[in-house]
Amino acid sequence: MLIVDSQVHIWGADTPKRPWPVPAHGRPVVHRERPITAQTLLADMKEAGVDRAIVVPPSWEGDRNDLVAQAVADHPDSFRYVARYSLADPTLPQWIGNWQDNPGMLALQLTFQTPLFQKPLIEGTIEWLWAAAERAGLPLTIYAPNALMPLLDQVAREHPALSIVINHFGLTGTRRDDEAFSDFDNLLALSVRPNVALKASCLPFYSTQAYPFPNLHRHIRSAFDAFGPRRLFWGTDLSRLTCSYREGVTLFTEQLPWLQGEDRDWVMGRGICEWLGWDRRGP
Repeated sequence: MLIVDSQVHIWGADTPKRPWPVPAHGRPVVHRERPITAQTLLADMKEAGVDRAIVVPPSWEGDRNDLVAQAVADHPDSFRYVARYSLADPTLPQWIGNWQDNPGMLALQLTFQTPLFQKPLIEGTIEWLWAAAERAGLPLTIYAPNALMPLLDQVAREHPALSIVINHFGLTGTRRDDEAFSDFDNLLALSVRPNVALKASCLPFYSTQAYPFPNLHRHIRSAFDAFGPRRLFWGTDLSRLTCSYREGVTLFTEQLPWLQGEDRDWVMGRGICEWLGWDRRGP
């Protein structure tokens, strides 16, 4: 079985040579003091039994893709990446049109988890982006709260050729356990859009229980029943994982008795590779 982590952040230290930006609204919270690098991630993957990972630049580093692109160039059998790009950058439309010039890149990450970041989505000022990404065949991975899923449902309906992956079950903020899933039905409703898929990533972070996080199981099953095995992608968001990396794997491979056989193969790696075109987008 091929095991592919659908989202892991890698980053570098905040140094004078490569400083992190300090936005006017304040720097996002760093998940870990010690950076996860490509090399440390490879060692962690080997220990956990993970074959491949999709690496994503974290928000606290700003909109830069140098480290993730280099990780793919250095380790093409192990990594592909999702890029970040500022919505305010006037070169973004041109970049979207030429996105396939970036070897090893699979998608563009959009982040709407805070009120400030949500304004373009709520105010409808990025309709041009949905249309441009659809024309260019650029998949989008989107981090947004489940309260805003009706807006993304409209996007998916109006742009049926636009490939969308929702991060982290749409879970954001500080709520945990059942409270975190209070508007989960908004996400499940998106399953009627065949161009929308879902990352089952970062889930242990939203449970106060210990491994194997029994209060998460019914929500995972609900997502599986709604989206099916080919549109539900296992992942960890490793820097926020509250158990070992290996336990992040076995939560799905050993603790969900209903997830077996070919369905498990799709969820654990085959699905994300086919949806984002891993083998088509090599360095």
